[in-house]
Amino acid sequence: MTRGRLIAFEGLDQSGKQTQAEWLVEALAAAGHTVRTVSFPDYATSIGAEIGQALQGHRTYGPDVLQLLYIANRYEHAPAIRQWMAEGAMVVADRYAASSLAYGDAQGLDLAWLTDAQRLLPPADLTFLLDIAPETSLARKQAARDKFERDLPLLSRVRASYTRQAAAAGWQFVDGTRAPEQVRDDILSAVRARLGLL
Repeated sequence: MTRGRLIAFEGLDQSGKQTQAEWLVEALAAAGHTVRTVSFPDYATSIGAEIGQALQGHRTYGPDVLQLLYIANRYEHAPAIRQWMAEGAMVVADRYAASSLAYGDAQGLDLAWLTDAQRLLPPADLTFLLDIAPETSLARKQAARDKFERDLPLLSRVRASYTRQAAAAGWQFVDGTRAPEQVRDDILSAVRARLGLL
């Protein structure tokens, strides 16, 4: 049985994470793999609902408390992710642990602390950074933006943090400004080359 893998998509909002994750799920399933998906934050849980309240301005939390909520939201799903991977499933995540590092770093939180708080989460085997500028994110979604999505200086710092993270092993930097089909082809090629899938 093929060992399960965890593949994560990261990047600013409107970078194409959801679309690319869905296309990868289709490709993996077509290749005969069992595929499971997760998306963070998961607003369907009580912790996720609290995150949603904070993002809409109905709760006031410091950056450290908010990131702890995001991290707790991932830990809610950690047992299922481990089980799926133990059963040989491919798990595709729309956002994962790197989001807390990028957004926390951009708000002045300690990276070592954020990393340590997530050390017991199942690690991603491959993380894609779909890179776009904050201005591109804004142009792609001009209405109903949450407090993070409206803060262009913050998003510039988030992008810089993501770029630093993407220099590490286990990451694949992808230009998210191109046609979605071009991005998809790069992602599928990387999954083949780096994970031996597809």
